[in-house]
Amino acid sequence: MTATDKPENPSSNPDGTPREEDPARSAHEDSPGVRYENTNSPKPRKGTGQKVRKPHTGPILPPGLIIVDKPTGMTSMTVVAIVRRKAGLKAGHAGTLDPLATGVLVVGIGDATKSLERFMKTRKAYRTEIDLSAFTATDDREGDLEPVEVASPPTAAEVTAALDERFTGVFLQLPPNFSAKKIDGRRAYATARRGETPRLEPRPVEVHEVVLVGYDWPIATVEVICEKGFYVRSLARDLGRALGTGGHCASIRRTAVGPFTIDEAIDPDQLEDPLPVKAVLPLAEALERLEP
Repeated sequence: MTATDKPENPSSNPDGTPREEDPARSAHEDSPGVRYENTNSPKPRKGTGQKVRKPHTGPILPPGLIIVDKPTGMTSMTVVAIVRRKAGLKAGHAGTLDPLATGVLVVGIGDATKSLERFMKTRKAYRTEIDLSAFTATDDREGDLEPVEVASPPTAAEVTAALDERFTGVFLQLPPNFSAKKIDGRRAYATARRGETPRLEPRPVEVHEVVLVGYDWPIATVEVICEKGFYVRSLARDLGRALGTGGHCASIRRTAVGPFTIDEAIDPDQLEDPLPVKAVLPLAEALERLEP
């Protein structure tokens, strides 16, 4: 979901640590949909040691979306920064991915940042490889492996049955300890990094479809269609507990955010600089695609 639409709401992103976002950022910056500063901010005074941002020389872009295929190891905030620089406009994302997660990240530019909440509320689709041989503290491969001895690995039919019986419909899910959820004003990952267990509470999530699409012990490849707020890393952990095995995400790829799919997403490093008008999905058109 870690990757996580955050929720998972990103790798990432995000979901893959800071969970969801780089903890070095201020608290308001790792909220999905947040708008960031315009490139037309006042220049720093001489002698301050700050770098002066080069003026944007590209075309004037309409408010709209950039559908990005976030690479592994890159935070959602870094993607936003790349788009903001190339567009010369304020930018924000509509649901983060953990750094280790990859896939669809919807980035709004200009006045489209005011509409990002509408895109955040859409259904998400993920494909994840769940390693049933071990748990980790982070519920993905950012943490050290904690192997679990399994005398008799579950069959594909048993994995499918567990997914169908426990992880479809509306149910309670406990967020990962390494997540951006706030407890008493502190991010859960900050508490977990201090060696303490965050006091997280289960909350309702909704899964429309969860399917085992591949199985070669110990890796179960699962595809999920869910509503906002679902953590793929929690699915891996809880599936392992249900099966009496380990469980953590070996990989997470978000394949869709609402109507926006991985097929139309582009690697952020492949975006032209400055960003051309043709690279922007106009806001009006994007909103029309949200209609049922």
